[in-house]
Amino acid sequence: MANVLIIEDDISMRSLLKTLLEIENFQVSALDIEKSPEILSQIMDFDVDVILMDVNLKSADGINLLRQIRQKITGERKIRVIMTSGEDRKQECLLAGADDFLLKPYMPADLIQKLKSFS
Repeated sequence: MANVLIIEDDISMRSLLKTLLEIENFQVSALDIEKSPEILSQIMDFDVDVILMDVNLKSADGINLLRQIRQKITGERKIRVIMTSGEDRKQECLLAGADDFLLKPYMPADLIQKLKSFS
């Protein structure tokens, strides 16, 4: 299964997603963006296949962070990014380099299906 990094500022949502994905046998890391001032360098240090990231982070703009991630990834390394938001910002996310988008609230099965399609 894929290694997944969750970037979500809502503690409850982050914990719920981590538990859900671990039950499905994904390797999961969760980054507390509030405690990570050097967020981009920390993201790049993780050995992940997929990043699940909220668009509306309290201390960072998810769209800009996505663009920075895409600029930093070079060579053979391929990281898929699924963006999430309570607003329909799918087109904006895809244009910024996201591989997929989920509109909140979404069904857990939809997330699992998308993650498995990347494996």
